[in-house]
Formats: sequence, structure tokens, C-alpha cells
Amino acid sequence: MESADIIIVGAGHGGAQAAIALRQQGFTGSIMMIGRDSEPPYERPPLSKEYLARDKPFERIYIRPPQFWEERDVTLRLGNIVTAVDPQAHTVKLSDGTEIRYGRLIWAAGGDPRRLSCSGADLNGIHAVRDRSDVDRMMAELDGGAKRVAVIGGGYIGLEAAAVLTKLGCKVTLLEALPRVLARVAGEDLSQFYQQLHAAHGVDLRTEAMVDKLEGENGWVRRVILADGSSVECDMVVVGIGIVPAVGPLIAAGAAGANGVDVDEHCRTSLEDIYAIGDCAAHANPFADGAVIRLESVQNANDMATTAARDIMGEPVPYNALPWFWSNQYDLKLQTAGLSLGHDATVLRGDPADRKFSVIYLKDGRVIALDCVNSTKDYVQGRKLVEARVSPDPAALADPEIALKELV
Repeated sequence: MESADIIIVGAGHGGAQAAIALRQQGFTGSIMMIGRDSEPPYERPPLSKEYLARDKPFERIYIRPPQFWEERDVTLRLGNIVTAVDPQAHTVKLSDGTEIRYGRLIWAAGGDPRRLSCSGADLNGIHAVRDRSDVDRMMAELDGGAKRVAVIGGGYIGLEAAAVLTKLGCKVTLLEALPRVLARVAGEDLSQFYQQLHAAHGVDLRTEAMVDKLEGENGWVRRVILADGSSVECDMVVVGIGIVPAVGPLIAAGAAGANGVDVDEHCRTSLEDIYAIGDCAAHANPFADGAVIRLESVQNANDMATTAARDIMGEPVPYNALPWFWSNQYDLKLQTAGLSLGHDATVLRGDPADRKFSVIYLKDGRVIALDCVNSTKDYVQGRKLVEARVSPDPAALADPEIALKELV
């Protein structure tokens, strides 16, 4: 039977960083990374941005050059998924039937796109944005003449895809079931700004738009039927309604977890010698007042990977990283620091009409998060407000003439 001292399941940001961190910290044992993609580890955020827009070729979004992994003696088993884990025997079973023994296992499998469950969801021309093959199929259909696109979901993936498709000359209709876009992650000021931004670029943005079914012709999607009976004619549908954590084999093996797989402050699961990191890892986050959450971000994947590597190397440091995110839409860059979950007040800093402003989120008077649009200085200085857990005067927070660093 094949074996590796450490098997990493998943070849995205978390899996790649776990291998990198182990080697940086002096691990000399064997490392095997198992990934479902046929490509070496690559960045995922550019898929819905620069890669879809064709502003950046695929070769430029590799996390490291392909030869890097061989140079670091990291074995890549690509085009495979782990279908079963035996924690007693310390083995994993792959989709090709191979069984491999591990010393330690790092689960970095991320998640699978949440699919539509309505009638017509199996038609051709319906896409997620999760890996290269998803976007390559979209690009092929665009090259084939697809011009009318329905985007289902007003989160960051949906908004980013809408922005790029509009830039490419498509007629885009964005459908969000909730009363506003970004409702789960941002306040009303930011939602209103992005709704107006997309409308100004020609996107037909509809909120409280519930999808009833999809209809097609000759096996290809051609319209989205909404619950109110209205319809959206389309050549393509892009679905961005979240992910389902890819943890089935771990849960089947007995790992604790409901929304993903539960991990402690060192990213250890309830199963001996098995860690979980990234999108699929549910953890008590200090920046969410200890609430158990999953974070779907590059930051979280990378920092958890380093945490797991340190624990494996016998130098444990609890996970305590400030969450941060970003989104590029049109010519605007949004940078977020902290978590706005549970906020009870917001402060608007600057004027959205100037296309440069920040929304600051407070809980019991304390700064817990910031959304900064084209305001890098606010983002950099505001991070320190969140980390310091300070409660500044709201009037001072709202005054763009007062540097945030003065309020720490």
C-alpha cells in the first residue's frame, strides 16, 4: 500500500499553503496532496474576475509554478477525490480505488457549489464558478454566441460575475431572492451602493426574485421562470448561491460537525491525527465573539493551514487571525476587515456618491468590522480598530478628516 507521512486532501489555497508551511517550518517527511482538479494548485478568486474577463491567462494564477511542488518534494495526485477515510487504519480511499496510508491527514477539500433544485436545473448552459473547468465552459459558450445571461444569487460571486459579463458585452439580469444584495454579509449602505452601481452599468437587478423553474429548448436553458410568473430570457445561467462543505467522508468516519466539520483552535478535528482547514472547517472564531462559524476566504484557508502545520511540528499557536476579504467589481475595490455578524449600529464614513467611502460596523459601541470601497487607507488603519476592540466616538469615525489610526 502507498503511504505518506502527511496527506493533504484538497489542492486549493488551504491545501497548497499547508504543504508550503510544513516545508518552511522544516518538515522533512513525505507529503502528498490529493486534488480533484487536473491542474496544480491555482488561485480561485480570479476565476470570477480576471480569468473570466480574459485579463489574466491561467498560467498567471498558479499559486506556485508547477515545478515548485516537485522541487519541494510534494507529491501531487490530481484528478482524484477522497471517497472514504478510515481513522483507525489511518487510510484514505480514492475515487480510482487506490488506498493510501497516512500519518497525519489535513482535510482542505473546501466545498461544492450549491445547486439549484428546481425543475430544469439539469439543463445545459447552467454554470457555477468554482473551478477552471466551470469558467472554461462559460467562456466557450460566450464564444459560441451566448449574450443573455441570468445570474442567480446576489452575493459576491454573483455580483463579480455580473460585472465581468457586462464588461464582455452581455445583457445581464441578476436575480436575488432576498430584499437586497449582499444581505447576509453587509449592511444596507453597501447593498444600496452596489445595487445602484450595477444598475448604472446596465444590469437588470431584481431583488425578492424567487426562481420557480428553468425552461429550455433542445436541452439548453432558455428562460428562468420566477415565482411571480414573470420570466427572464437567457442563453446562459450562472448560479452563485453558496457552497456545501465537502466533508462527507469525514462525517461518515465519525468526525463531529453539522455545518462543515468541527475543529479546535489548532484546527484538529475530533478524529485523531486529522485536521481540517479552510471553507469546510467550523471553528469558534474570536472575532465573532466565539460563535462557531465557517469562513469562506483565502485568508482563512491560508492562516488555518499555517496553524495546522505549526501543531504538526510541535509548536502549536491557536488560530486567532483577523478575517479579511476583498471583491473587485468594475473599477472598484472593496476591502473588508472583521466580521459584521451581530452588529447593532453602522457608521457611514465618506460619501458613496464619491465612489470612495467606508461602512463601519459596531456592536455595543465596539468596532467589529469595516467595508471599505476604494479606501485602502481606511482598510489598513481600520484593521487595527477591530484588533484592538476599541469603542471610538461614532462622530469621529464618521469624519473622513480624522485618520482612523488616531482612534486606536
